[in-house]
Amino acid sequence: MIRLHHLNRSRSHRIFWLLEEIGESYEVVHYDRNAETNLAPKELMDIHPLGKSPMIELDGRLITESGAIVEVLCQRFAPGMIPNSDTDAYLSHLELMHFAEGSAMIPILLNLYVGRLKEAGAPLHPRINAEMNNHFRYMNERVRASGHFVQDSLSAADIMLSFPAEISRRLGWAEDFAALAGFVEMIEARPAYKRALEKGNS
Repeated sequence: MIRLHHLNRSRSHRIFWLLEEIGESYEVVHYDRNAETNLAPKELMDIHPLGKSPMIELDGRLITESGAIVEVLCQRFAPGMIPNSDTDAYLSHLELMHFAEGSAMIPILLNLYVGRLKEAGAPLHPRINAEMNNHFRYMNERVRASGHFVQDSLSAADIMLSFPAEISRRLGWAEDFAALAGFVEMIEARPAYKRALEKGNS
């Protein structure tokens, strides 16, 4: 049995979505952010010292970090979502899996936290906006004619890149990066995505 530790309004939504896509049975433990601080509750710290979500339990093993979780679930339950290891597509898969958290999220998080400084953070915003623009443009250029990344069907990279892609639209960049906006529209129309959204908000 797979158990997902799911925090509302977090990157664990994409793991929720992946679980719906692969069709394996799973259970969910829901956690809500603190209404005042927006931080995760202490209960998550009781499971893992960093207290972050997503986390899954699989065969008695706690697995953390979104990229690792997606890789493990796809390898075991949906191998078609990862290209063959002896192909160029697999190298693209590796690049984008790491890019999703290692590169794309840095300017997004800087924008979030520096924004809380209000006027004190104003000098940093031009550089942050330039970096977000660079990263969203890169993602936009990597979208294939099929609307996917890496493969012409849903892949692990699509799952990982869904979060920064959604953020790009939320921050008002949709008109600048049409392919990326189209990717978001496509994944949000998937039945599994809709089920995950409904279950995650329940």
